Amino acid sequence: MLMPKRLKHRKQHRGRMRGYAWRGAEVSFGEFGLKALEPAWITSRQIEAARRVIVRVMRRGGQVWIRIFPDKPVTMRAAETRMGSGKGAVDHYVAVVKPGRVLFEVSGVDEATAKDALWRAAQKLPIKTVVSARSEAGRGEEE
Repeated sequence: MLMPKRLKHRKQHRGRMRGYAWRGAEVSFGEFGLKALEPAWITSRQIEAARRVIVRVMRRGGQVWIRIFPDKPVTMRAAETRMGSGKGAVDHYVAVVKPGRVLFEVSGVDEATAKDALWRAAQKLPIKTVVSARSEAGRGEEE
């Protein structure tokens, strides 16, 4: 499971996910990418499940890039605990994803295999996505 080695602050505020992702919004490393269309918190478990599906569908050929990292701690109170007495302990980590963000990239396989792998990975994620291809100008364009 992905998680930070260490953090400056152990607990964080929830924050907002307003706006569009300008950074990380283009397919930069691979030939095809999976682009988010909605804002969401994606957990480290969901990222790992999607990565495993991509690797399995590509039959361990080609290359996979994970373009998001779960660096935001999410706290949870223990079950059946009364209110008050401070904030709960860190339960898991999430990656904050805005619309337009490229989540995964693949290369080294044919187009049909890449699209199938990314489509199956999208089934493991809690948001709408689109498979994006790398254009000659270096910008990701939706298909």
